[in-house]
Amino acid sequence: MSLAISSSAFSHNGTIPSQYTCDGADNVPPLSWSGAPSGTKSFALIVDDPDAPDPAKPKMTYVHWVVYDMPVTASGISEGGKLPGGARVGKNDWGKAAYGGPCPPIGRHRYFFKLYALDATLGELSDASKGSVERAMKDHVIAQAELVGTYERSKKA
Repeated sequence: MSLAISSSAFSHNGTIPSQYTCDGADNVPPLSWSGAPSGTKSFALIVDDPDAPDPAKPKMTYVHWVVYDMPVTASGISEGGKLPGGARVGKNDWGKAAYGGPCPPIGRHRYFFKLYALDATLGELSDASKGSVERAMKDHVIAQAELVGTYERSKKA
């Protein structure tokens, strides 16, 4: 069995319900995973949007959430984002150590929930941005899984 990530709130390539976005309560959607390979010591999760600011002309990948050092015993994150003990939260592109839900300024964006099984824990990082977490886990990724959700804000009359 290979590493897999899913959500009971939306299917792969499906629409993320508004309650998990800036148009709703901005809650973390429920996530679950299975199939961690032997040798896994921790998990990392990066949620980002490669379609920013406009999917027709993307200019950057916007980071919505960075979580790392989740214990090997973890099999998911409950709705609202209660993290397993020991988990560390990095900074998103709003400069906050928190989840920031989808809030696309224009068009339908894709949101990638990327789960990594690591053969180590990363420990305290001085700058826990996506880039520093990716650099720290570079030689430690033993498996990766991905869940993609989409979201487009409704037009206001």
